[in-house]
Amino acid sequence: MQEAKRHIAVIAAGLDEEYQNSVIDGIIACAKEHDANVSCFAAFGGVISSSKYDIGEYNIYSLVNYKHFDGAILMLNTVNDPVEKKKIVDAVHNAGIPAVLVDGDEDEVFFNVAIDNNKAMREMVQHVITEHNARTVNYISGPLANPEAQARYEAFLHVMAENRMIVDARRVFFGEFRPADGEAAIRALLDSGLPMPDAIISANDAMALAAIRMLEINGYKVPEDVIVTGFDATEHARHYCPELSTVGRPLSEAGYKSCEVLLKKAEGLDPPKSTNLEAAPIFTESCGCASKFSEDIRAYKKSVHEAMDSTRSDISALNRMISELAETENIEELTRVIARFVPHLACDGFSLCLCSDWNGSYASLLTDNYQIEGYTKTMLAPLVWTKENSGSVDSYLSGDMFPIAPEGGGNISYFLPLHFNERCLGYCIITGGKFPMRSRVCHSMMMNLSNSIENIRKLLHLNNVIQELDRLYVIDPLCGIYNRNGFIREADTLYHRSEDSKEPLLISFIDMDGLKIINDNYGHKEGDFALQQLAHVIRDCCTDGQICARFGGDEFIILGIGASEDEAETLEHLFNKRLADKNSIIHKPYDLSASIGTYVARAEPGVTLFNMITTADQMMYERKKRKKTSRYLRKA
Repeated sequence: MQEAKRHIAVIAAGLDEEYQNSVIDGIIACAKEHDANVSCFAAFGGVISSSKYDIGEYNIYSLVNYKHFDGAILMLNTVNDPVEKKKIVDAVHNAGIPAVLVDGDEDEVFFNVAIDNNKAMREMVQHVITEHNARTVNYISGPLANPEAQARYEAFLHVMAENRMIVDARRVFFGEFRPADGEAAIRALLDSGLPMPDAIISANDAMALAAIRMLEINGYKVPEDVIVTGFDATEHARHYCPELSTVGRPLSEAGYKSCEVLLKKAEGLDPPKSTNLEAAPIFTESCGCASKFSEDIRAYKKSVHEAMDSTRSDISALNRMISELAETENIEELTRVIARFVPHLACDGFSLCLCSDWNGSYASLLTDNYQIEGYTKTMLAPLVWTKENSGSVDSYLSGDMFPIAPEGGGNISYFLPLHFNERCLGYCIITGGKFPMRSRVCHSMMMNLSNSIENIRKLLHLNNVIQELDRLYVIDPLCGIYNRNGFIREADTLYHRSEDSKEPLLISFIDMDGLKIINDNYGHKEGDFALQQLAHVIRDCCTDGQICARFGGDEFIILGIGASEDEAETLEHLFNKRLADKNSIIHKPYDLSASIGTYVARAEPGVTLFNMITTADQMMYERKKRKKTSRYLRKA
């Protein structure tokens, strides 16, 4: 019997950041070694300054059906929104599956794999004070709701206190671990009027490097004028000039250990509740120490060239995709464009998954009643691409997550959200390859794909509105048949067909008898009802391509092509019979009554359609005069 494959869920945000890359690389290495499948659910929340956009991004986490997994790895330190973090934790608790928190707060239920932030940060701060004689120190912090940021900040405060150094609140800046926060911290320092500090300690490399750039723009040199340090030992930090003093962390090992814990648990083993890994400071140029750069310069130059070449290729492909998507008008055209672009992702599989109501309805457009939280119970996948073939899936359960799950083990799949602001459209699945992590344009691709789907949705609504406006323009709202505008448009086509084919036209002009008496005695609402019933009779009499219309007020018209005088008599007989039948059905205290005149003739040069309608009208009027119209009302 074949052994069941293990399935691990990974929850993360910002896949294109080096921290996430390194941890997930370790997860993937362990999963492939054990032939396990990994599904990574990732958002780009907190990148765009829009709360509505973040709602759309974080919604991808609601897709996770944890009961389909043997365990979950939670990189909650990459998710900035505390509400979303709690939702994720509650969902995993409720599912009852084992989970590992990476670099997170201790949890009574979950396993924990952590890297000691405190010790390494303390060593960094102490080094700057002891070895470089720093006496005034600024600090750029991450959000204190993040356990890593809190541990690093507490380490900074502890060392400052040990050295009897005052922490001036004006010299502490709280950010979100983003490069923009490093820039903002330096702007705030320069605007404060405070003297330049001896050192600036940053809680991560991204903020530290941005701070150095901002300092240089304003004429300050690092480390000559001010020391700057970071944390994480990212590739950018190692290759920057000056080389950044930072803290190296075993991120890939943390990912490997996290996956290993869950796989051992799935096998019935008892892995340790907590795993602690050590971080180590790296003292180099930005604090005034010697360079530690030992990587072969030729290998470094080659890696930089490959990265630049890959980025240029990605941008070129993305621009082509955007250009082609701009011309798509329906989802079929969009999927053809995406199918041409997918091979550039160097993946094994790609699925475009849409909510069943992604295009909404005309009513939802007016009421703003659209999907925000979660996904529709059923989904559709207009594109399911593999290297062997591509197709579609008309319907599948969102609880299954995959429209068609990859076979075997060792599969790595990335689930990325599709949305317009907070409106949920669906998601994409990229299986195999590392495009979501290696490429700087993955987020841009998802944004443009989402915008293109939204544009198609709006185009569909616009066409629906145009059709509705056109219907209102040509359809009488009371009687539900053509009005005068609709009749003229359709009649013109029939008239020219008659001219070309030499077939005669049939024109019946109908005028309702006694409408004023009905209105005066029973009210206009009853008069409207009588008009509607007469219109139903007229519509039911139309056959063989004939059209009918309310020509105005209580006047109606029937127009057809290819009829004879005998067929005209048949039409009038049918009309009178159905009118009598209608009276017996509605059983009103009045009789529906109408006069009809029918004219049959060929279209002749110099004779307009209006001339022929006038003739039919005169025939109807002659009959009307001969009628005994003195009494329309039934006796009670």
